[in-house]
Amino acid sequence: MTMVPTIGRELSNPPSDGISNLRFSNSSDHLLVSSWDKSVRLYDANADLLRGEFKHGGAVLDCCFHDDSSGFSVCADYKVRRIDFNAGKEDVLGTHDKPVRCVEYSYAAGQVITGSWDKTIKCWDPRGASGMERTQIGTYQQPERVNSLSLVGNRLVVATAGRHVNIYDLRYMSQPEQRRESSLKYQTRCVRCYPNGSGYALSSVEGRVSMEFFDLSEAAQAKKYAFKCHRKSEDGKDIVYPVNAIAFHPIYGTFASGGCDGFVNIWDGNNKKRLYQYSKYPTSIAALSFSRDGGLLAVASSYTFEEGDKPHEPDTIFVRSVNEIEVKPKPKVYPNRAV
Repeated sequence: MTMVPTIGRELSNPPSDGISNLRFSNSSDHLLVSSWDKSVRLYDANADLLRGEFKHGGAVLDCCFHDDSSGFSVCADYKVRRIDFNAGKEDVLGTHDKPVRCVEYSYAAGQVITGSWDKTIKCWDPRGASGMERTQIGTYQQPERVNSLSLVGNRLVVATAGRHVNIYDLRYMSQPEQRRESSLKYQTRCVRCYPNGSGYALSSVEGRVSMEFFDLSEAAQAKKYAFKCHRKSEDGKDIVYPVNAIAFHPIYGTFASGGCDGFVNIWDGNNKKRLYQYSKYPTSIAALSFSRDGGLLAVASSYTFEEGDKPHEPDTIFVRSVNEIEVKPKPKVYPNRAV
């Protein structure tokens, strides 16, 4: 494992309050950022240019792209919005009964999926005219408040409070195809599906990540494991930091994790090893996203109030160039084996 000294360059005009999420576009280096300052911002990450901003009626808890200049946002004001930066307009797809925590757009199904603290997920057709009765496809009850969503192909993973994990096929949403309990003992912070569609990684407040597989066969389930990360020993005590963010590299399938310790680590999940650790960021890592070709990593350095209300560093977005050596899996070495 090697430490890389640089933390990247700061983007100008960052949000003025906590950053809830950031995501790169699938077709450019545009970066969409949601914040507790009630804003959704679109940046050109390469040019360090703020291309547009929308202000909502409450803290924006998540966002995702639709195309290169439009997307969706969900908010503490219970609303699900479609936002178009080129046209400079927004409209409301519909509402939940409580704050909406997360949003994903399925290119496979052409649907927006939202998860809320009202213990439901909802699916929306953004091609419909404005208004909930014309855009809402379905509502699906969850066992607890929804904390995180992730999509790969037609598969949707829903992680809720109470350590519940529901796995759906978007084509058959009447009930989950699998109901699971998290392998980790404490509250889930983030779930992200593997790019190859074989499973998902789950992180928690206890400084751990678990690697899970969809296949229920004995052989597949034998491959799952959990590991400790974002911890340090101090005065003989083990200090544990929540793992807030996971982002998979789109080419190599390795992944970055970000914790409240201010560090970003790069992991080779298949070979169970840490590849790199970047120098410490000013405060907690709230969100991470790789660009479409894996050449850039966006890092939200933003205090997540894990130690309550206290003076903290400003909320900042860093964009760093990613070297292949940092994210490419290393070949296994077999000593004493003839080549």
